Amino acid sequence: MHPERRSIVGWLLGGGFTASILSFLYPAIRFMNPPPIPEAAVNEASAGKVQDLKPNSGKIVKFGSRPVLLIRVSDTEWKAFSAICTHLNCTVQFQQSSHQIWCACHNGFYNLNGQVVSGLPPRPLDEYTVHIRGEEVVISRT
Repeated sequence: MHPERRSIVGWLLGGGFTASILSFLYPAIRFMNPPPIPEAAVNEASAGKVQDLKPNSGKIVKFGSRPVLLIRVSDTEWKAFSAICTHLNCTVQFQQSSHQIWCACHNGFYNLNGQVVSGLPPRPLDEYTVHIRGEEVVISRT
């Protein structure tokens, strides 16, 4: 074989090998660095009907792309907080027996004002405003 043919074959093999490696790496890199997805701008969300939630109970409601914990403290008092723990982003829940908000990840507790009572959370939960419009419960940003 002539030296020119060897260099052409070398270039073809090297180029094919390089293209193969890049075709495997590119999707992996794109997967590890996804494009940013803008969050939908939501200022309020319906949380259902008043009669759906009994006093001294709570439920998770979707507020845009984030969960919110809605608590009916009494017949007339409602509270809403971000359902994302300020420690490691776990989902919190309302405990009827202790009248507190509990994060199961590291046993953190918040009171019904969203303040940290015990555990590892570094700051209080973000609070939302609850409005009663007729028979509908509406949550909005404060």
